Amino acid sequence: MTHAVRFNEYGDVDVLQVIDVERPVPGAGQVLVEMRAASINPGEAKIRTGALHALYPATFPSGEGSDLAGVVVEVGAGVTEFAAGDAVLGFTDLRASHAQLVLASVTELAPKPAELSWEVAGSLYVAGSTAWAMVRAVDPKPGDTVVVTGAAGGVGSLAVQLARRAGAQVIGVAGERNHSWLSSLGVVPVTYGGDIAAAILAVGKPDALVDVVGEGYVALGVEQLGIAPERIDTANDYAAAAQYGAKTDANAEGGRIEVIAELAALAASGELEVTIAATYPLAQVRDAFRELEGGHTRGKIVLVN
Repeated sequence: MTHAVRFNEYGDVDVLQVIDVERPVPGAGQVLVEMRAASINPGEAKIRTGALHALYPATFPSGEGSDLAGVVVEVGAGVTEFAAGDAVLGFTDLRASHAQLVLASVTELAPKPAELSWEVAGSLYVAGSTAWAMVRAVDPKPGDTVVVTGAAGGVGSLAVQLARRAGAQVIGVAGERNHSWLSSLGVVPVTYGGDIAAAILAVGKPDALVDVVGEGYVALGVEQLGIAPERIDTANDYAAAAQYGAKTDANAEGGRIEVIAELAALAASGELEVTIAATYPLAQVRDAFRELEGGHTRGKIVLVN
């Protein structure tokens, strides 16, 4: 037997349980990984509450979690890419990484750079692939000015850096407590709330918008900032994207192991900063999600085993 997070109905964090489950057995093309770190994400909280039932329905009892870093303990038939003892990172599409032992396909894993901490390695998939896809969608060029909302969160904190790497000036929308940190990354911080359009325009006329937050930023980008809809990408405001013709590229467009390996290499070399806000043992998964759902977290919250 082994431990894994399960929930038997939609609800708040109290529906989460860490229970004994049968040890997973890797099939052909699969790898069994002993989890060392697996971050948690806002989308997982929305799936658990049922808010995303129409898009991502849960089958009960349901596991959760996609991000993954750990050590290979067993491989299935035909697997030659990895062997027991290998340190790996990546993801699983089985909603199962919040567990001691996790099944993943060989196409979902890459070697973990030795320089990378377990916590960072286990935080790259959802946030990293989303940030990568969103920045690519708005196509920043040297000399462009790009606005990023939620700039200190898990996705936004990576998006601002990727846009900066493309040569753009970046305006990061975030609370004041995160301004000095954003400035240290070369990002111009502005505070959300109030006349946000005026605050952004005071920095410069923006060419593109990466909207992690939703809450009217797509409309603001088109109507008040004069950004062309095709250079706006939102991960939350799908209705506005449809209305204005903005993009909605996110994890689905960036969720490939090649992208995660690229981000891991950048993080290992110090070219990409991945901030770990807090770590919790697997048994404290409820506390981890309470912190996440409280909002205003800088960077990632990670479960460790």
